[in-house]
Parts: sequence; C-alpha cells; structure tokens
Amino acid sequence: MKRLPLGIQSFRKIIEGDYVYVDKTRYVYELINGASYNFLSRPRRFGKSLLLDTIEEVFNGDKRLFEGLWIHSSDYDFTKHPVIRLDMSSVSSENPDTLKTSIASALKRRIQKENLDISDDIPSDLFIYLIEGLYNKYSQKVVILIDEYDKPILDHIANVEIAEANRQVIKNFCGILKSMDPCLRFSLITGVSKFTKTSIFSELNNLFDITFSYKFPGICGIEINDLNEYFNSHIEHLSTVDGLQNTGSIYDQILNWYDGYSWDGKTRVINPFSLLNFLEHRRFGSYWYASGTPSFLIRMLKEAPASYLSLKNLKIIERSLENPDLRKMEVEPLLFQAGYLTVKETLHTSGAPVYALDIPNMEVREAFNMQIVAAFTENGDIAVEQTQMQLLDALRSSDMQKTLGLLRRLFASIPYNLHIDREAYYHSIFFAIMTVLGFDIDMEVSVSGGKVDAVLELPEVVYVIEFKYADCPRDAGAEEKAKLFKLSLDEAMAQISNKKYSAKYIGTGKPVHHVAFAFLGRGDIELRAELLKPLL
Repeated sequence: MKRLPLGIQSFRKIIEGDYVYVDKTRYVYELINGASYNFLSRPRRFGKSLLLDTIEEVFNGDKRLFEGLWIHSSDYDFTKHPVIRLDMSSVSSENPDTLKTSIASALKRRIQKENLDISDDIPSDLFIYLIEGLYNKYSQKVVILIDEYDKPILDHIANVEIAEANRQVIKNFCGILKSMDPCLRFSLITGVSKFTKTSIFSELNNLFDITFSYKFPGICGIEINDLNEYFNSHIEHLSTVDGLQNTGSIYDQILNWYDGYSWDGKTRVINPFSLLNFLEHRRFGSYWYASGTPSFLIRMLKEAPASYLSLKNLKIIERSLENPDLRKMEVEPLLFQAGYLTVKETLHTSGAPVYALDIPNMEVREAFNMQIVAAFTENGDIAVEQTQMQLLDALRSSDMQKTLGLLRRLFASIPYNLHIDREAYYHSIFFAIMTVLGFDIDMEVSVSGGKVDAVLELPEVVYVIEFKYADCPRDAGAEEKAKLFKLSLDEAMAQISNKKYSAKYIGTGKPVHHVAFAFLGRGDIELRAELLKPLL
C-alpha cells in the first residue's frame, strides 16, 4: 500500500518516495500543448502547487520520472527547457517596497545560480534580463510558472491602499511577459482570485483562463474514479482496522464530507487536503476549513449579513465570479473563489453561462456556519455548540418557550456595533443557526399564497415561520415594547393564516406549527406559536 503524500508538494519526492500520485499528466499534456499564456484559479490547498511542480518536472525533461503515467506513453518528446518558478506566497509583502525587494531577491538568487552577469534592482527589469539570459544560455525557450500571484493582494484586502499598491507591483512585474513572447515556451499563473479590472490581466490580454474550461475540470482535486483507483486499499484498511462500518459506507461518507467541488457543473472533485487528512487521522473532520479561514470574508458578511441569505440557490453569470475592483468587491465571487461556494449546475442560456452555486459539502457547511454564528455573537465556539444542542432538543420536543429563551440569549450576545436594525439581519442569523444544527431549513419558500420567510421541517414536526422587525426606541419602556410585540406578532400570524402558508405541509401527517417571531433589537424577541393538527 503506497504512502499518503500528506503535505508533500514535490512531484519528484512523491514518485521516488512511492507515495500515492493521482495521475494528472493527461491534463498537463493538454495544457502545455495549448495556449502559451494561461491562468488557473482554484481554492487554497487544492493541489495548485503540486500541479506547477509536475509541469516543471515535465519541462526538466526527465522522462524516466513519469514511467507508468499517461504522459510517458504519449507523443510528448520531453525536450528540456529552462524554468523560472516564483511562489508569491513565499515573498514578503508588508508594503509595495518590501514586495519589490523580495521579488528582486528571489530573481537574483536564480541569476546567481545560473552564473549570469545581470545587475539591477527593478523586479520587472530583472525578470526580462533573466528570461533573455536563460534563453541565450540554453538555446531553448523559457517556461514561466507563477504560484499564488494574488497572495500579496489578499493578505491586505482589509487595507485597500496597500492591496492596490501591491497589485500594481505584480501588474508591472507580470506585464513584461507579453513582450518576451519570442523567448517563451509556456507560462501558467495560479491564484485564488482573479482581479480583472486594471490588473495584470489587462496587460496580458492574450492570457487563456482555464478556470472554467471544459478541458480542465479535474486538473486539481480528486475525481470519484480516482478515489476508487488510488485510495481503495486505504479505505478498505480503514473499514477492517478501525471499524468505520463497511467500505461502501465510508465511500458515501467521504463524498458527503469532502466531494462536491465543481467548475463546470458536471465534473465533481474531492478536496485532496481533506481526503488525505481523513485517511491519515482515520476520522472525519473539518481539515481544510481548519487550515485557515480568510478573516476578510467573515468581516464582509458581518457588514452585509443579508448577503448570507442569498448563498442558497444563488445564480450568477461567469464574469460576475471575477473581482473587477478592489474597492468594490462583492462577497459572492470571493466565497466562490475561496472554495466556500461551488458550481452545482451550469444553466444553458443564449448568452454567457449562468452558474447555480451552493456550499459544496458537509465540511464547509458545518464549519462555515459555525464561524458565522461565532463571528456575529460574542460567544466562542464551545458556547455556540452548547446552544445548538439545547436548541435542537427544544425544537424536536416543540418546547417553544425554551426555544425563545435560547434565541434571546444568542441574539443578546450580538455586540451593538454589529447590530443592524433590519429584518433581513435576523433572517441571516436564524438561518445560520439552523444550518449549523444540520437542519435543512428553507428560506423565502414560494407557496401559492406568496413567500414564507422560513420553513423548518424535522422528522417529528414542521415549523412555518414568519419574521417581523419593529423600530423601537432604545429607551422604550415595557408597556411600549409589549404593544409593539403584539402588533408585530398579530401581523405575522395573520399573514401565515390568510395566505395559507402551511397548506402544503398539513397533509404530511406531522404536527404543523405556525410560528411568528417579532424582533425589536438584540435580546428583545418574542414568539407566538399555534399548533395545527395533522389531517387524519
């Protein structure tokens, strides 16, 4: 049984160390024999660095290293080419001057290694001289591989001035590639995000973006057939040694936890980082998510909580999944590029492709929603987990007073500076809580009478829910609050009844509750519940 390449991004080390390698060389062959200038966006820890390392080894010309892989038996001639590889995640980027110095230092190290007579301090000039120097020295065209180009930008996304300045440095640096075309054989730039407006891509107008290309849907990640072919022995070993039920059940759980990523709506891939960690640690967990959550995403959702509601059943055109302007970023494309949303379906239209997006799998759904609840409140993860379990018990037993008390406590923990006096805000928090609990809660459900704010259907019971928010002065007394609560609850219950929101659920044989929530602010919450008897 081959060893698991956990944390290994060196193709040579994987092959020579007899680790599992999922063969991506057919994709590599198609890529390097296609466009000269390429860009690929994939989430962090999804195999981009290993892909670049594989490409570098192909251009190093050591055919022996690829024995048994698809490209070894192809017509590729393994001509050796000089390769310049730069990992932007390893350069210093505290400010644009530091970024320039760090890039220049990386290039100078390569210049010294090649014994080239080049002296300069401007990164773009050094890049030109190095490309020309390698081209002349080896009489072969040069290959350019740039990994995580956007990290110096994303690291400062909360400070737009530095992010913009770093973007300009990268633009000037990469912008020289077009002028060096006679010296270049192939180039690939990878990153998490694609900033299109006045970016490096405006300089490289012949750059081929393979992110959504039908040719490369599985170029990173592990396809289901790969799971069977390369990891079957590991999964069988788990089922016999660790008692994780049977092999078929483990496969199903792996897909539920870590599958679901797609960039064409057809080809599904498994998160490689999470799969390898699961097989190594022999238990399911949120490995990829735990490796680091971009704080700016949580911050953006806190500033625009209503956007959280739109993440379910979100439809968006392809060009909207790019980030045109650092100063006017929207959370949806960032969530997609970072791996928190994925393409569930491609909707065919007469114009540009339209993608239906959703959270990819259980790992992301559970961990992401936990972060949302913890971020919106002053509670830590443990306190949120305890509230979740108590709320689950209360809803299953239809204990509405206990449910009310738990929600009051949770909403009261939201700091005043984060509190937003809007009904949609409470929708967002309620949706996050229910999703974290594992409930399949539907928001804005269309029925014959209109749209229900929320429907929560459990094995034991159905809740048809309407939210109301009323403006209330902070110095309002108990009597004034009581009046506002009564008006809001009356309105919500009348709306549920008059528009027959529960009609489609009465025939389920389950108890159906009409539930009206009224919010005046933070902990000022009331509810009214009415039980309808199931039809016999």
